[in-house]
Amino acid sequence: MLNEHYGQKVYLARGHTDLRKAIDGLAGIVQLEFNLSPFESSLFVFCNRNKDKLKILEWTQSGFWLHYFRLEKGRFQWPDQTDESSPLGITWRELRWILDGLPLKPAKFHPSVQSKYVF
Repeated sequence: MLNEHYGQKVYLARGHTDLRKAIDGLAGIVQLEFNLSPFESSLFVFCNRNKDKLKILEWTQSGFWLHYFRLEKGRFQWPDQTDESSPLGITWRELRWILDGLPLKPAKFHPSVQSKYVF
């Protein structure tokens, strides 16, 4: 399981990625297509065409981790490819939503409340 690290960013590769790629291929996408360094403290998340598999590339102080997650049933709520080739920056909370099968933007949040009391 992934552990959240303070200040660690999360980037989603929009659309689908050929998940036959391993660490070097995914790091190449990060560097050449996203113009980001794969060696920064970030998670780079990739999804396959069927939206049922994810790979997450993570750099630690001494090497890369490649996390792989396959759904046995269902699909991820994954953002479609846009005209932009840049990745979508999201929060850890939004990554957990995706891993749990929720869309990035849930339909309804609890409403904001302004306190009418002064303390």
